[in-house]
Amino acid sequence: MTLPGQHSATIPITSERPASAGPSRLVFAGLAIGNFLVLLDTSILNVALPDVQRDLQASATALPWTVVAYTITFSGLLLAAGALSDRFGAKRVYRRALLAFGLLSLGCAAVPTVELLIAARVLLGAAAAFMVPASIALLASMFPDPAARARAIGTWAAVTSSGLLFGPVLGGLLVTASGWRLVFLVNPPIALVALLLSRRASAVTASAVRPLDIPGIGLSIVMLTALTFGLIQGGTHGWSQPVAWIALTVAAVAAAILVAVERRVSHPVLPAALVARRDITASIAAAAVATLVFYGVLYTLTLWLQRELELTPLQTGLSFVPMTLPMCILPVFAGRLVARYGAPRVILVGLALDVVAGALLFGATSTGGALGWIIGAEIALVLASTTVIPAATAHVAMQARGEIAGVAQGALNAGRQAGSALGVAVLGPLAGLSQVGAVLCAFSVAAIAGVAAAFRTQRRATSGA
Repeated sequence: MTLPGQHSATIPITSERPASAGPSRLVFAGLAIGNFLVLLDTSILNVALPDVQRDLQASATALPWTVVAYTITFSGLLLAAGALSDRFGAKRVYRRALLAFGLLSLGCAAVPTVELLIAARVLLGAAAAFMVPASIALLASMFPDPAARARAIGTWAAVTSSGLLFGPVLGGLLVTASGWRLVFLVNPPIALVALLLSRRASAVTASAVRPLDIPGIGLSIVMLTALTFGLIQGGTHGWSQPVAWIALTVAAVAAAILVAVERRVSHPVLPAALVARRDITASIAAAAVATLVFYGVLYTLTLWLQRELELTPLQTGLSFVPMTLPMCILPVFAGRLVARYGAPRVILVGLALDVVAGALLFGATSTGGALGWIIGAEIALVLASTTVIPAATAHVAMQARGEIAGVAQGALNAGRQAGSALGVAVLGPLAGLSQVGAVLCAFSVAAIAGVAAAFRTQRRATSGA
């Protein structure tokens, strides 16, 4: 497959200079710690909500928005953040967003009302969105060798994923010690450390400066924000209210306009060289499905264990340890598997593990909800997610470099965020584990077929170019 103006379907690799002769561990730590903060703040506030409600006199309807405002803004801006990272430089964008994250965390800790807390969380989500694609673009530039890059991304994913695990634990300790405001005061010192460690990161130099696609960026923000909001609203508050459907309609209209606009602009927010790569779009789709399954099952199991097995909240939390603790370790091995066997094989094996998880959920239903089957499904799920997502991230980083590295990672993470919201929306309302298992298997089998076909098509196109 040959694109206009190119000799093959490969994405042009621009001139980059590595961070040093051997990539600096300190710079790597600065990138990983910054993204650890992003994931930490997706979960650390949850356990503090009762204290927030008491202190700020927050209503029951306003309280959940202190959590989801961060997620919605983060999801909505990821694609735009990737494009701006490519335009203005990944190092500049990452470090300024990291500084903003630390300062905005101070603002969150100082707010006197719940309305201002929600507003501050919106801005905090925006800073997080700019950090993620820029940091992965910098990480890719540090490791020119594909195998080394895959291993590095596996380690990066392990460090950052630990934020999800430590969030509730650290949040509980901080709230117990001094109330909910301390939850935000922990961020600035960590951000400062990441800022100091990343100061020697090398700038990624693009071969040409791409003009900004302002209409495309604006429409992508509207589309992703409305999509995430609609899915979260419908999945958590029910689909009988029109708010969720209005938001999803807005997202669909914005998507249609975006497609029409992107066909006419010379430098679209999603470059043609990126869209044309079937393997990259397949990796993004695989990561979205893996995230959908993981977070959808996590949400439904949390409710099911307490309602059907009558576990206490503490027992429910402990039952998820087999699912969350390995997230801090397994991505390292996933990176090594990608370096040895290639991303396509690793991604497909991970998606097959999601099918295994669905079958185990069927087994749990047929045996009266035996906890052993549940834990088996959790292990299969964490093996799947910690295999697919690091492999997809590594593949996108290896194939989309230079002037489109940031937007590619923005698209990947936007897909993941949409997947997590869709997982809650689709799996959350289901009545039992048998239905959850059926839907899980259906999504995973369809993903395996589509991803395998896309990788096969791209391989043939590249070999015949």
